[in-house]
Amino acid sequence: MQHSHIAIIGAPLDLGQGRRGVDMGPSAMRVANLNKRLAALGYHADDLGNVPVDQPESLPEGPDRARYLPQIALACKRLATMVDRALTKKKMPLVLGGDHSVAVGTVAGVSRHFRRKKQEIGLIWIDAHADMNTPETSPSGNVHGMPLACCVGLGPPELTNLLGYAPKVNPRKTVLVGLRDVDALEKGHVRETGVRAFTMRDIDERGLRSVMDEAFRIATEDTAGFHLSLDMDWVDPQFAPGVGTPVRGGATYREAHLAMELICDNGRMLSMEVVEVNPVIDEINRTADLAVEMIMSAMGKKIL
Repeated sequence: MQHSHIAIIGAPLDLGQGRRGVDMGPSAMRVANLNKRLAALGYHADDLGNVPVDQPESLPEGPDRARYLPQIALACKRLATMVDRALTKKKMPLVLGGDHSVAVGTVAGVSRHFRRKKQEIGLIWIDAHADMNTPETSPSGNVHGMPLACCVGLGPPELTNLLGYAPKVNPRKTVLVGLRDVDALEKGHVRETGVRAFTMRDIDERGLRSVMDEAFRIATEDTAGFHLSLDMDWVDPQFAPGVGTPVRGGATYREAHLAMELICDNGRMLSMEVVEVNPVIDEINRTADLAVEMIMSAMGKKIL
């Protein structure tokens, strides 16, 4: 990795989806000994605590097309500031979600940091879902189905223009890996923006190594490196039952580890977030423990 210091930032946001519990994801990953396991790999891990997030019980939902949008935008702005500050201090941000809408804040912070240096970033988004809905196309109105669209410039201005500019990432330097559940109207956004999408069929036919190699090429060409956004629902529910929106047919335990090991080998990861761990529907913290294992592999833990 490019940094020996890691800044752990909790983002306990669950305003972006209908199922409660992902706000406890950061705590569950900490309980799975994330900090000590990073230290065992030789990293200096500074835990910066959690971003302040409003609780849904105390708030109106707001418009059905994008529930809790102002509150999500505020939390993402706070997160972006913490991420940017960590990078300025030469620490690699490791963000613990929370639902996937936190990615708007993480990506904004990383993008702004490198924008000041006149550099672009790439983005590798590993997820069962495309997360490219907008309020006009979303069947649920849940913002956690919109963050990738916001990062590439589509969606509500409160999120797309966070920190005063859009897009945060060039869609042609953005890669989706592991898709297997895409909404009908959302498919057009994936195709029209130029985001490169690899479905589970691509992984089945080509093999994970080939898919990841192409993802690295796209996300690192003429960029400072890439941000990794890992939704734990990419992994099949038999291995990761405690996620916000589980979908059968996902990555196996070994495929998940291999993807992270290849990311480590590539050496161009600038920042990382892990989202959608839901302890309420998990089994004895299995999913949070697997999430920490994924982080360890991405950070350099080897079998031998």
